[in-house]
Amino acid sequence: MLDNLVAMFAFFLIAPIILAGALEKGETDYWENGTFHQKSVEVLSDNSIRAEVDGQWQVFKPVELPEPFLRWNFGARTDMIEGIKAGVMPSSMAGPHNASVATWGALRKDSQMRINNAVKGTGFLPKPEKLKETIERLKSTIDSPMPEKLDVLLELYEAGADVFDITKQVSLELYATPEFETGTFINQMKNPGCSLVYMDIPSYELKCVVQLLHPSDPELTDYQKDVIEYINLIHSYFHGEFKTVFIASIYHVIEVYDNSPASRGIRLIPSP
Repeated sequence: MLDNLVAMFAFFLIAPIILAGALEKGETDYWENGTFHQKSVEVLSDNSIRAEVDGQWQVFKPVELPEPFLRWNFGARTDMIEGIKAGVMPSSMAGPHNASVATWGALRKDSQMRINNAVKGTGFLPKPEKLKETIERLKSTIDSPMPEKLDVLLELYEAGADVFDITKQVSLELYATPEFETGTFINQMKNPGCSLVYMDIPSYELKCVVQLLHPSDPELTDYQKDVIEYINLIHSYFHGEFKTVFIASIYHVIEVYDNSPASRGIRLIPSP
C-alpha cells in the first residue's frame, strides 16, 4: 500500500515535466526542420505592413512614436543607467523595458481560451542605416568592464531618435520551440495584431503588428539577419552571454494611446 502511495506521489511530481510540451502546443504546426516562416505578415516596399489580423488581410501604416513617449522612454532608460552606475538597482517591473503584451487568436491544448498576456522585455531597434555600425560597436565592447558598457548604452539612448527607428519596438521570443510553444507565440503566428502596455506614469499603450523572425529561416533577408543579431546582442550585452540565438519580434507601431489615469486611454497617434 505504501509503495503504491509513494508511486502515485512520484507520478504527480513528475507528471508536469512529462506532459510539458504535449499540452503547450497550438492547433497549427508552424515548424519545419526546427524553424518557421511567419506567413501572416509582409513588409511592403513603402514600409507599410500587410497582415492577416482578426482573420482579414489588411494594410497598416506604421506611425512614429510621439515625442512625450520618446522623452519618457529614453529619459527613463538614461536615468536607470545613471542609477546603476551610482549603485542603485533598477525596478524589476515598471518602466520602459517591460511591456505587458496582450495577444489573441489561437487555442493551446492546456486552455479553453484563445487570449494571452505576458510581460516581455522591449527596446528600440536602430535605423537600417545605423544598424550595422551599432552591431559592430556592441560587439567590439561586449567584453569591456560593465561601467564602460553602461557608457555605450547611455550614449545610444541619449542619441535617441538620431540612432533608433521610432516606428518600432523589439523583443525576443525566449521560450517557443517546436516542442514547447508559448501562448504569445501561437497567437502572434495566427493573429499578429497585439497590444503593448507599459506599467508606469505616464502609461502608454502601443497597438502593433508583430513580425516574428526565426534565426534559421532560409527566407531571411540580410536586413532581417542583422535585426536578429542586434536584438540578441543587446540582450546579451546587458544580461550576459546566451548560447541560444532567440526568435526576434519586431513590433510595428500602428496606434499609440495614453493610458494614464488623467488621460483615460485617449489615442495620441494618429491624431483622432
